[in-house]
Amino acid sequence: MSENQFGFEQFSINVEKGQSPLRIDKYLMNFIEATTRSKIQTAADNGQILVNGIPVKSNYKVKPGDEIKVMLEEPPRVVDIIAEDLPINIVYEDDSVVVINKEPGMVVHPGHGNYKGTLVNALKFHFENLPSMSAELERPGLVHRIDKDTSGLLVIAKTEQAMQSLTSQFKARTTDRLYDALVWGNLEEEKGTIEGHIGRHLKDRMQMAVFEDGSQGKPAITHFKTLEKFLYVTFVECKLETGRTHQIRAHFKHIGHPLFNDDRYGGNQILKGTTFTKYKQFVENCFQICPRQALHAKTLGFDHPVTGERMFFEAPMPEDMVQLFEKWRNYTQFSREEI
Repeated sequence: MSENQFGFEQFSINVEKGQSPLRIDKYLMNFIEATTRSKIQTAADNGQILVNGIPVKSNYKVKPGDEIKVMLEEPPRVVDIIAEDLPINIVYEDDSVVVINKEPGMVVHPGHGNYKGTLVNALKFHFENLPSMSAELERPGLVHRIDKDTSGLLVIAKTEQAMQSLTSQFKARTTDRLYDALVWGNLEEEKGTIEGHIGRHLKDRMQMAVFEDGSQGKPAITHFKTLEKFLYVTFVECKLETGRTHQIRAHFKHIGHPLFNDDRYGGNQILKGTTFTKYKQFVENCFQICPRQALHAKTLGFDHPVTGERMFFEAPMPEDMVQLFEKWRNYTQFSREEI
């Protein structure tokens, strides 16, 4: 639970029964979204983390029944967002819309620990008077978003008309979006659909979870098609029917196939394969080549807000994923020849 107070956002958390001893800075990472461990540690150093009314340091170990209160500085207000001359890859632009191919590693909009260097900071520099969906928190031109470590296409609205039109299209699910992904394991189906409500994980607040019974979250549908099978991972194409937070990542973890090197959903572990040292080294090398979840928003289709013309864009797979896929192809071919 959080609330705003005098330039800070306050979080109140009650530690549940059965919680094993855990450093409070690690524990809070599971409950406070879009922050960093160093920011939590700084808050502790400043006396802004209280347990049962007493300030604690970041190495304090939580225990069942603890009542925790945390004060973190609020994200920048509208007037505080700084325009930054950051490079952005513009795929298309006219008077109404801009289509951008976002590089992996760039946060889309400011939040705790990410006040600068985001796409929003760049948009504010490169474009004037972009509309915003929210009057309280400026996110100029943003109609939708993709995760920090996901690469690919985003459409930006340059006018209020474009904002309203594009927002309606995303809400009505009339946009087209395809993603490339590498997932752990071999999918038995050549095609399939993953369904299940997606909502905040009940214990790890940094994750989203799938609730098949619909008891939590919002409906989410992901269609997938197998494009190529390697020995222990599969190249899939995903089509989004809905656009929930972490949808592809949460859905594939739910069916037992986390995205390759997705640290938030367990894909940064060796989940499939042999126990050979050479194989472990191979996977570690793959993690270094693509140090993020292997997910790329490769296509985007929508109706132009003014002309009504159907617009379609495709972004080539980024170099880190190209190298990753080539490495798995070579490994698979070599291993099968050995057999």
